[in-house]
Amino acid sequence: MSRQLSASCAATLAIGLPQFAIAALPKSQAPSRGEGTNILQTIQNWGFDGFMLIGLIIVGVMFLGVSWHAFGVYHEIHDGKKKWRDLGATATVGVGILAVGIFLVTQATGIL
Repeated sequence: MSRQLSASCAATLAIGLPQFAIAALPKSQAPSRGEGTNILQTIQNWGFDGFMLIGLIIVGVMFLGVSWHAFGVYHEIHDGKKKWRDLGATATVGVGILAVGIFLVTQATGIL
């Protein structure tokens, strides 16, 4: 009998508790360009935010790649395989690559 009672209590809790958990969830924020006048504009604004996030991730990965390569060159300097001018060239080219990447992401967001 107690087994049936505990099973029914567990079923009641499983059904009732999620409703209490959902009650405290925050409302979703509007897209950065506003909600728009209709659902299509709102979806386009959400898409803009999504593409902005993808662009930021791409630039972040580019920065990590340039940093990783620069650390590799720095390590090779201490092994005697490269010279300090190679690290300077790596830094110069890396800054150029990052500048072009940021410029392209900025231009791409203007198209959206």
